[in-house]
Amino acid sequence: MSSSTLCIQLKDKIDLTDKEKQIFDKLLQVVRHCNLKTKVRVVGGWVRDKLLGKESTDIDIALDDMTGKEFCEKVNEYLAFVGEKKQKIHVIESNNSKHLQAAKMKLMGVQFDFVNLRKETFNENSRIPSVESGSAEQDACRRDLTINSLFYDIQEKIVEDFTGRGIADLKAGRIVTPLPAMDTFKDDPLRVFRAIRFAARFGFVLDEELRVAAASDAVREAIGLKMSRERISDEIKLIMSGNRPVQALTDICSLQLFWVFFALPEPNASDRPRDRRFVASGDAAWNSVASVDAAWNCVASVDAAWNLLELIGFSNFDEKQRRLYLYSALLIPITREIGYCIIPKYLTRPNDEAVMVKWLHRASERFTSLIPELTNTAEAAARDKPDVTVITSSLPVSAGLLLWDIENAGKKKTDTERLSLWRVALMISTLTYPIDFDRSEGSADEHKQIELGMRRTLFTTVESAIVKLGVENVCEMPLAEGKQVMEVLQLKGGGSIVGVWMRKLLECQLADRSRTAEQSLEWMRERVSERPELKHDEKQVSGLLIG
Repeated sequence: MSSSTLCIQLKDKIDLTDKEKQIFDKLLQVVRHCNLKTKVRVVGGWVRDKLLGKESTDIDIALDDMTGKEFCEKVNEYLAFVGEKKQKIHVIESNNSKHLQAAKMKLMGVQFDFVNLRKETFNENSRIPSVESGSAEQDACRRDLTINSLFYDIQEKIVEDFTGRGIADLKAGRIVTPLPAMDTFKDDPLRVFRAIRFAARFGFVLDEELRVAAASDAVREAIGLKMSRERISDEIKLIMSGNRPVQALTDICSLQLFWVFFALPEPNASDRPRDRRFVASGDAAWNSVASVDAAWNCVASVDAAWNLLELIGFSNFDEKQRRLYLYSALLIPITREIGYCIIPKYLTRPNDEAVMVKWLHRASERFTSLIPELTNTAEAAARDKPDVTVITSSLPVSAGLLLWDIENAGKKKTDTERLSLWRVALMISTLTYPIDFDRSEGSADEHKQIELGMRRTLFTTVESAIVKLGVENVCEMPLAEGKQVMEVLQLKGGGSIVGVWMRKLLECQLADRSRTAEQSLEWMRERVSERPELKHDEKQVSGLLIG
């Protein structure tokens, strides 16, 4: 096994908060009051995090001689005895044994999971094990990683390391499975994802034996056999929402799992795009996408995206915006290769995020075409000498329409609020926009930093131009309603012509921000009165000059 060069400083003992002390004391009072012989332990992530000096509210209680449901009932018995309100018990049935019921309960406002110690047995076709009661040692060894297999005995106030190496691996910053990695991953290939995710979360390294097993054909086969599309999507989401997605993707790529995790649709699948640019390239282009070099290009694209995001500031984007941005960055090399945004089968769930990613790529192309004019606008404003020839009458319209389309793509029909995406689309455009500077001097790392700084400047410049044009909140503009347009057109029902006219009215108000919705409708009435064919001819309406 390889040794890590990391040296993590751990706490000598677990320091409890006042609330933790009160809660644990209450659990011990339950044991005494009910005359139980139960050993009550905290297990898993809470123990790990407390040793690392991090606070945690994810408290799992392991019991050696009863089910979680039974213990929670004893807790309520004690609460009633001391005159406190009983707590609701949420029972989680075991897949194959009512004798192993887990339960959830709140104590002092903190959610706890209660479960009895167990051992597991896997079969060949499922990652869901058969479980039965077990010892603390068996329970520790059934867990995914040694660093997640530590116990804290609340009676003795000591940490217990039944795998014999959990604390050592935590100190060394190593990701190791308690049992042989090959057997662990073949039984439950989800643990490959979890190993990669935890390594990235803490900046730890994957053990060499684990790496060999994860990269094996047998484990790839197990992933395909035992893991659903939805479960893989959930794990990818956690990776891309984490604090070190580039490290996780680098590990995925080095383990030759990239095209397992990010599998493309089959060349003849129903979700293959019907795009002329793609069809012209043929199946050879499709098959060439899923190569080792392409995988590393995708990782490099996310690395560049992450560096830019770090420079601009994470606080400018919420978690979902950041995740959609990284998804989009991941696909940039694929899009360049075949001229279309192909969403890997396991990339996003729910499907609306996949739709948003596709739309962000299309919107970023439109942003790119506007960047030269927008940068000129911002530079003129910065000189405090706005030139009317710089801000053309078409720029507020084209920029406003683009933001309108992007922002409405971020709104599901069932949503009451939009997810603002125009800055995300601008970030993607910023990543791909041609940057030119003298590369004759300096190192590659210096060139990378110069380019990164120029892209940051490009983003902030264009963002300022959008604000200067006053279209950043275009979706909040008071606009004519569909029924008003239908009245002008003398229609009883809707139709595509209504949408075309509403877009034309939006153009009117973007071209002249002082124009109200009613004034835009009056302009429409005049045009329709002059040219009755505009009631039904979409092409002529689209080409109608704004006056």
